[in-house]
Amino acid sequence: MMVNCCGLLTASKEPVPLKSIEVEVEVRDHVATVVSTLNYENKEDKPIEAVFVFPLPGDAAVCHFSAKIGQKEIVAEVKEKQKAREEYDDALSSGQQAFLLEESEQSPDIFSLSVGSLPPGESASISLEYVTELAVQADDGLRFCLPAVLNPRYQPQGSEGSEVAIVKVTSVPASLVPYSLSFSARVSSPRPVSKVESSCSLDPLQYLNTEQTQATVKLAAGHKFDRDVELLIYYKDAHQPTAVVEAGQASAKPGTLMGDPVVMLSLYPEFPQAVMSSVAPCGEFVLLLDRSGSMSGACMESAKDTLLLLLKSLPMGCYFNIYSFGSSHEHIFPKSVEYSQETMEEALKKVGEMTANLGGTEILRPLKDIYSQPCIPNQPRQLFVFTDGEVGNTKEVINLVKRNSGSHRCFSFGIGEGASSALINGLAKEGGGHAQFITGTDRMQPKVMQSLRFALQPAVADISVKWDVPKGVAVTVLSPPITALFQGQRSLIYAQLTVKSHLISRIFRAAEGCVTVKYSLAGHPSKSQLNFSLKPAEDTGLTVHRLAARTLIRSLEMEETRRTRQQNEGVKKKVVEHSVQSGVSSVFTAFIAVNKGTGKAIQGPLVRRNVPTGLRECALFDDNMSYYNSGITVIRPAQPPRDPFLQLVSLQKASGCWERDPALAAALGKTSEEVENTKPSGVNQEVWATFLALIWLHGSKMEAQDEWELLAMKAASWLRAQNAPYATECVEAGNALLGFNVQKDALGL
Repeated sequence: MMVNCCGLLTASKEPVPLKSIEVEVEVRDHVATVVSTLNYENKEDKPIEAVFVFPLPGDAAVCHFSAKIGQKEIVAEVKEKQKAREEYDDALSSGQQAFLLEESEQSPDIFSLSVGSLPPGESASISLEYVTELAVQADDGLRFCLPAVLNPRYQPQGSEGSEVAIVKVTSVPASLVPYSLSFSARVSSPRPVSKVESSCSLDPLQYLNTEQTQATVKLAAGHKFDRDVELLIYYKDAHQPTAVVEAGQASAKPGTLMGDPVVMLSLYPEFPQAVMSSVAPCGEFVLLLDRSGSMSGACMESAKDTLLLLLKSLPMGCYFNIYSFGSSHEHIFPKSVEYSQETMEEALKKVGEMTANLGGTEILRPLKDIYSQPCIPNQPRQLFVFTDGEVGNTKEVINLVKRNSGSHRCFSFGIGEGASSALINGLAKEGGGHAQFITGTDRMQPKVMQSLRFALQPAVADISVKWDVPKGVAVTVLSPPITALFQGQRSLIYAQLTVKSHLISRIFRAAEGCVTVKYSLAGHPSKSQLNFSLKPAEDTGLTVHRLAARTLIRSLEMEETRRTRQQNEGVKKKVVEHSVQSGVSSVFTAFIAVNKGTGKAIQGPLVRRNVPTGLRECALFDDNMSYYNSGITVIRPAQPPRDPFLQLVSLQKASGCWERDPALAAALGKTSEEVENTKPSGVNQEVWATFLALIWLHGSKMEAQDEWELLAMKAASWLRAQNAPYATECVEAGNALLGFNVQKDALGL
């Protein structure tokens, strides 16, 4: 049993040399620069080596690492990983101080920081900096996440990389994390900052100017490390296409990535509404649910409620199946079946019986099973993956999705604190879909329904990007080709602009460029265009270059996993060259700093101290342990009565209608007699029940419209197909019964 120890000790009562973490964030529009300072102190009577394994965003570009001992600062260099490790080991063996920062070989969202030879009584401050893009959310907010929770990752037996040394994660319950966190953010944008929200406690937002385009926010004191630090930033008129050109580094060679200007384009395609509405929704919807032990409790119940909404919102004529996984995997049907009342009811019955009782998080096998099934003609496959992301073979999983990206789109959902951003974002990126994270008190349902709306959009095909730039400018696109476009969602493109030296001053002073994205939407040719100035922006430093370098490095790393050993060596060499030149970390490089000026060698054997990270409550049900077969009884509180909204949704038929039923009357807060006695004469029972359900949704659940909008559209479509008379009378009678004033037009009739 774990006991709460006094002072800075681990659960096994070892001293922890990490005392505090200070984080400062600078958000400019949709890009964040993060500087973290980790303060160490050795209070033991012998020299120590402190090892801290911690999470970072999976798409972060780590671009600076330094150590300060007393008044001396040592700035780390990026070197090939094995050379950096050897240099670190050599320094320690010769009594020197050394500092090593490296990315995990299994997952790019885990880093290991080694602080070597910290003598008794000495302090050191470690500073690391990274830049990252902020993801667009369902409600148009931009999401920044500072991962503060690192749950153990499940490594399946026999998976790729299982022969590679696994990074050891030391985790303790959040209440026992023995160091403090301070966090502040400065937000600036050309557009006003509307608000900043968080699932963590924040001090009030402070505006820095009357236009409200600059603001600061701080994390309230006493963060418990039971959740990631998440900010949702809202700008007015957020979805505007933008282009930022950044001048090259003066000290870098022209013609190289860091020496040339780089442009970052943010595009928000708007699809023609006439085309969107002309396409009948269809598809094969494959839902893959994590039922590992760490999904137990509220995570599992929320996922089951979400599957209910999803199944009720699917269009008639589509196909579907549900898989679930842990150490083993199951499916409801041997292969995808046509959506009907019978198949929907059978699926919902099985979903209702599901628990988080399948052990570890082995996602690779069910994915292989899904991909082995032949696709159904004229029914595009849409894969929805729900997981808390606690896997150790992240790269292997993402590679499998990429290999099958031509046959489906993948929509991923990271559930709970500490979900791997590398896995969730990687699945969606390589699968041409969209990623969502559900943390804190977030409701899963609106985010999942937004992804269903994306999945129901016609697939965009034949995407091409055309550049129109002045003569003498060569464009090298650094981003991988765009494989998916969604209405109103951002697409980012990075490109290097190489200019002949005698033309630089003339071209970049006044010239303009234009980029055109052409694509086919349901067979209709469409395009989005953005004109931009080639004049470099001021005060961006090298942020755009580092993000571009990170994008190029990640693309090359993905290539490396699909080539022959000889080809891989060539790819690895390119990655190392780009990483060293740009100062951005990669899987093949590491940051190394050695304090060579200490004079006297540090004496005595080093004692290793592992610094723990926080761990979310659900993760105490370790995926690697079988609680369900061990004789341990897990007692959970009794379930509260079902929400009337979910009760109403559960009663809808696959066709979109409701039947008059005592359970429907109860969900509406009425008796069966009240419902029957107020029905206009001559009106069909199903028509009346469907009108009542729609009026109730519009009258009492408008704040949750994102969750029920699709199933309401299906209900309205069913009503139109009935050519039912008395619609006006039904709306008036329904409003009178339920106490609302919903207009007939609002129902979509």
